[in-house]
Amino acid sequence: MAKIALKTTEELAIMRESGRLLASVFAYLDTHMVAGISTMTVNDLVERYIVDVLQSRPASKGQYGYQYVLNTSVNQVVCHGVPSSNQVLKSGDIINVDITLEKGGFIADSSKMYMIGDVMPLTKRLVDNTYEAMWAGIRVVKPGATLGDVGHAIQSHAEQNGYSVVREYCGHGIGREMHEQPEVLHYGRAGAGLVLKQGMTFTIEPMINQGKAKVKIKKDGWTVVTADKKLSAQWEHTIAVTNDGYEVLTLREEETL
Repeated sequence: MAKIALKTTEELAIMRESGRLLASVFAYLDTHMVAGISTMTVNDLVERYIVDVLQSRPASKGQYGYQYVLNTSVNQVVCHGVPSSNQVLKSGDIINVDITLEKGGFIADSSKMYMIGDVMPLTKRLVDNTYEAMWAGIRVVKPGATLGDVGHAIQSHAEQNGYSVVREYCGHGIGREMHEQPEVLHYGRAGAGLVLKQGMTFTIEPMINQGKAKVKIKKDGWTVVTADKKLSAQWEHTIAVTNDGYEVLTLREEETL
């Protein structure tokens, strides 16, 4: 495994600013996420905001040949949904918007679920439980804990509530590059895996399915969907390991620790 870069105080300050800017993108987007908007319009709004207003770089655009600045994963789409002018959100839909932003040479990565109009109670329950599962993983982060502790906390919360955890995709180290070491699995055994150290930065981004965990990739080569066509939800934050716990670098204003 490649060496894990521990961020310096100065580097963490830059990442904190990237994270703050990315949180502001979601604050801007919140008022636009309504029935009738297309996922391509979401993409275009975010691109203009990041580039023109924040004077920053949308780090996903051009990464691995991807043309857009974000992923829009609607309903049964697990992750990597591609924006389209033909995909118009309607009441009852859920959508994960996954955005990256680079400023000062360091990248922040976060995603948020939006519930459009009136959603079914069971749909809201999935979205809420996925958010809780992410936080269950975040809250065990501290020096001396392990990545197995993080995965175990997420998996336990999801499965206790009747959901399944997608295993093909995971969180990742992040910094100067979008994807660094380590890989952060959203399932695992407590006490197993890499021991966390101060200065590590990585994402926690569980994908939780209403039905079975099995997924498949559509013909576009990007879009990942549930094999059973049931709903999926995901939330994501960029995390730093501090001297006594964690810091959520992409924390949004409406969130409290």
